Formats: sequence, structure tokens, C-alpha cells
Amino acid sequence: MTPVSPYKLASVLLQYPAAALFTGLDQLESAAAETSPRATREALGRFLGWLATTGPTEVAQHYVDTFDLHRRCALYLTYHRYGDTRRRGMAMLAFTAAYRAAGLRPCTDELPDYLPVVLDFAAVHPRGEALLCGHRAELELVGRALARAGTPYAHLVDAVRARLPRLTRRDLALVERAGAAGPPTEQVGLEPFAPPGYVTGTEREVTR
Repeated sequence: MTPVSPYKLASVLLQYPAAALFTGLDQLESAAAETSPRATREALGRFLGWLATTGPTEVAQHYVDTFDLHRRCALYLTYHRYGDTRRRGMAMLAFTAAYRAAGLRPCTDELPDYLPVVLDFAAVHPRGEALLCGHRAELELVGRALARAGTPYAHLVDAVRARLPRLTRRDLALVERAGAAGPPTEQVGLEPFAPPGYVTGTEREVTR
């Protein structure tokens, strides 16, 4: 049996906890036990341990409280550097371009920088992991925010970070600056973030 990518596991677990998630816990735990490196395996195990001992209703409410009520915990990578500004819309073009270059296109119901979608991409193509590496600082900001919130979801970001290069000095500077100020605000629309038709075509769709 082909091992499941740790990126795919993190993607599944970072999405809203539907009922099917709890019926497949044994399979998820078995898949997580086969991942590497050790830090990734242990981080996934910690999260799954919490999931297995917490009721589905409580998990669902915790998910909403974490990701819908705390903007610094948002799972949209470009938001942490650009907030709701015009520059964010342009930054998302890099994600769309990477999907297209790999013969894929983002799912139609999420923005292309949504972390679970990017993780799905990383599970099937090197360009996806390159996107994660290129947004290492933003991923760090998400992880730190989740850790401050005291949520087990921080373990999932830890699992992803353990597979990526360490932060560069430039990344660290961005993390410190953005961590202190928070995402910038500018009340402008983000749609369309690409020219009409840019993400349409015959490419395979990246699914969540």
C-alpha cells in the first residue's frame, strides 16, 4: 500500500470536521504512524489523540471558535502578509499560476491560498511544496497564532513545518514584523483576483 502523504493528512484534518472524519479515525491513525520525519509523525499523533478523545460536536464548535473568530488563525496564507489589501489579490496570482503550471486548477469553492488546498497540491506535485517553502513565514505566523490560542490544531501546522526548511533571516524578520502588527487592513474587494477566465480550462481540479 502506498503511504499517504503527510501533506494530505494535514489537509484532511485542517478542514471542517465532518462526520466522516470520525468514522475513519483508525485509518488516519495508521496512515499517520507511517509518516516521516519523526517530528511530523508525533505532531500528527498528538492531534489525532485529541480528536479520538473529544466528541464530534465539541470538535466542530472548537473548529469554528478557532478559525472563524480569530483572524490571526486564518488558513489563508496571503492574508497574514497582506491582509485585506489590493496586494493580496495580486499575491494569489502566484498560487493560481503554480496550479496551472502543474496542469491543475484550484477548487472553485476556495481561494487558491487556502492552506488545505495548498497542502493537497503539495501532496501530488513538487510545485505545491515549493509554494509552502515560499510562504514559510506565513505558515509560521499561522502556527504561532494557533499555539497562542492553545488549540490542538497547532499540531497540524507543526507537522507540516517539520517537513520544510527552517526559516531564513528574511522570513524571521517578516514573522516578527507581521506578528507584532497583525494583518494589514484596507477595505477593498479581492474579487476578481485574476483576469476573467484565468483559472478556467481543461486542467484537473485540485480537490479538498
